[in-house]
Amino acid sequence: MNLELDQLELADVARWPAAARAVVILFLMGGVIFLGYWFHTKDQLVELEQVEQQEVDLRVIFEKKAQQAANLEAYEKQLEEMRESFGDMLRQLPNKTEVADLLVDVSQTGLASGLEFELFKPLAENPREFYAELPISIRVVGEYHEFGDFVSGVAALPRIVTLHNVNINRAGEMLSMDLTAKTYRYLETEERTEEAQPQ
Repeated sequence: MNLELDQLELADVARWPAAARAVVILFLMGGVIFLGYWFHTKDQLVELEQVEQQEVDLRVIFEKKAQQAANLEAYEKQLEEMRESFGDMLRQLPNKTEVADLLVDVSQTGLASGLEFELFKPLAENPREFYAELPISIRVVGEYHEFGDFVSGVAALPRIVTLHNVNINRAGEMLSMDLTAKTYRYLETEERTEEAQPQ
């Protein structure tokens, strides 16, 4: 049976040859599949891709957190050691009432080393973030080994004292040493608040 396309009537599809019906069915199925993909599946595939990328990102975050959790005990131990170390250092900083005693200790160390003081002048306090520098301008006269004794004695003090701008010159038969000794004091919370406020 040889039919032309113009002989096929849409109202009488049941009488169409099987090949024509198969072509129409395939065409309709293709259209339904295309429309389903276009209006439904396409957006879901884009969303799936985004979710898969999000999963990769979350896995990376999870692995980092898992490593941190695995090392949590070591971190806590390290934090406790740092707190103890910080506490030890804070105890080496004089408070306001101990500064005068520390100045006496520095001058006594120089005298015990056999040095003669020509200048011992505490300078203005320099506040920093959580501590203050207390510089002392010093000039002593003595012999070279006495300077070494003085520096060793200052280093052995129970409080932190650092020596800066050391300059040694000949002064006749003797030597003179100019330096700036700095000690440090921890600023109390109210002092840090005052420093942070504009003057």
